[in-house]
Amino acid sequence: MKLLAILKHEFRLVLPPTIFFFIAFVLIATTQRLILREYGVPLTGYGAALIGALLVGKVVLLTDKLPFVNKFPERPLLYNVTWKSSIYFIATFLFRYLEHLIPLLREHKNFMVANQHLLAEIIWPHFWLIQMWLSVLFFLYSAIHELVRVVGREEIIRMFIGVQARSS
Repeated sequence: MKLLAILKHEFRLVLPPTIFFFIAFVLIATTQRLILREYGVPLTGYGAALIGALLVGKVVLLTDKLPFVNKFPERPLLYNVTWKSSIYFIATFLFRYLEHLIPLLREHKNFMVANQHLLAEIIWPHFWLIQMWLSVLFFLYSAIHELVRVVGREEIIRMFIGVQARSS
């Protein structure tokens, strides 16, 4: 029974960021499809948005547990929002870069050669377009998360939908 309670607790923690990032990644995937449709560039489906949302949701929760993430709890919310958004931006930049690099590393068996191919082959405007989307979305997520931290989940629910939240 204790394991079930732990799993339920973890699920409830990961659900809000996963839903947020699923919607965000569907918007990004739709943007990619609309932009690249006329060039006939194939893209992954919306299943990738769900997998990405699950991964980012869990990474966000794990990152939030690091001691240096909540660096400015007593200052205006903008400090923590900007700080956390910057951490998430750097992490996604590195993750996305490695995501492109690893297949080339397997092919070329040499980090420097694989990196040179990546730098030459990556479509930088596309890469930066997605990074810009992610930076805005991480800022928005961090702002909402910090607001909930300060005001409280129940009060936010009451303010948005006008009903009392069920206690956990």
